[in-house]
Amino acid sequence: MASYIEIPSGCDFPLANCPYGVFSTKNNSRKRIGVAIGQQILDLSEITHLFTGPQLAPNHDALKKETLNAIMGMPRAAWLELRGRVQQLLQADCPDLRDDEDLRKRAFVRQSDAVMHLPAEIGDYTDFYSSIYHATNVGIMFRGKDNALQPNWKWLPVGYHGRASTVFPSGQPVRRPQGQLMADGAEAPTWGISRLIDFELEMAFFVGGKPNASGEPITIEKAEDHIFGMVVMNDWSARDIQKWEYVPLGPFLGKSFGTTISCWVVSMEALRPHFVENMAQDPAPLPYLKHSDPYTLNLNLEVSIRPEGDSRDHLVCKTNFRHLYWTLKQQLVHHASNGCIMRPGDLLGSGTVSGPTEGEYGSMLELSWKGTRTVKLGETETTRKFIQDGDEVNMIGYCIAADGSRIGFGDCRSKLLPAHQ
Repeated sequence: MASYIEIPSGCDFPLANCPYGVFSTKNNSRKRIGVAIGQQILDLSEITHLFTGPQLAPNHDALKKETLNAIMGMPRAAWLELRGRVQQLLQADCPDLRDDEDLRKRAFVRQSDAVMHLPAEIGDYTDFYSSIYHATNVGIMFRGKDNALQPNWKWLPVGYHGRASTVFPSGQPVRRPQGQLMADGAEAPTWGISRLIDFELEMAFFVGGKPNASGEPITIEKAEDHIFGMVVMNDWSARDIQKWEYVPLGPFLGKSFGTTISCWVVSMEALRPHFVENMAQDPAPLPYLKHSDPYTLNLNLEVSIRPEGDSRDHLVCKTNFRHLYWTLKQQLVHHASNGCIMRPGDLLGSGTVSGPTEGEYGSMLELSWKGTRTVKLGETETTRKFIQDGDEVNMIGYCIAADGSRIGFGDCRSKLLPAHQ
């Protein structure tokens, strides 16, 4: 598909992508829903009259909101209609928007002139622990090779509830936390600044569709109707705080100080050409979690670090989302299996995505093997064991099609600030 909007080579946002986000500009502080195309943003609030299909014609107000929640809450048929019409309006052979010069001036904004915001009002945020390589590595570090995975790990997607209030958009800094610390061999904890700040390379998806009723599960057959789209996610972690607090109920203050997500939500339809076979699961999941259709992704993931004062990002790991053991469908279905209400705009994180080799580990905890070795920043001589104040961590995700075109998410970038004094 060709567009009349210029698409630079290697751009994350070709016509095959068309992700959704929320933006404002210096000259207009009102938040609007936009679609990324090339280096431009198409402001949907300016072109609502062009959506005349059966799903969207009665719902123009949803396109004028300041978040994506109303669109997320529509049925999947509306998502498909919206995506199809947006792509049609941007195609080179469609005159509806292309030839309306006044409307084009109002409807398109340069991405460089935009301020990006969280794409949705996030009601609830849950983080899973679904990479077998990551879970095994962490288990070996803390429990030994013979007891790396807990007995329940291969039977259910393990997860915990996080804090939606500290989910931040790409570009917003995160401050180093303070908390209780228990030194090795000490008899009592102390209060202090966390010294072991880490990133966790994750993907996350936004829940969509009509909320299930209290007590009503979401079946595996209906799961796709409730998965709107995906973002890249950095679930910041304070390893020394986490180590002391996590028994018996899991992560708490070691995680809740900050989570960063990319600002563009890539739809599952845009990602569909990149679905691949799910990882083999042994033992076989219980019947409510079984599905045979491919629902994992050949999605390349990279993390880089830019030290303060540096002008370049330096690569520290590369991996792929296909290494996830539990699929997005299984995560959602298990979450709702007890009748938990899943609402449009809820955010579900995949858990750290690690691959089988050292260069594919998705956290500094693994890359430095609990701080026992240094990690080079790209080709430089600068090294890290954990994240330092002033470091800017950036994560990207992208799929490559057979013709070389790219479906990407944009940056998931955040700088670590010193602890509050």
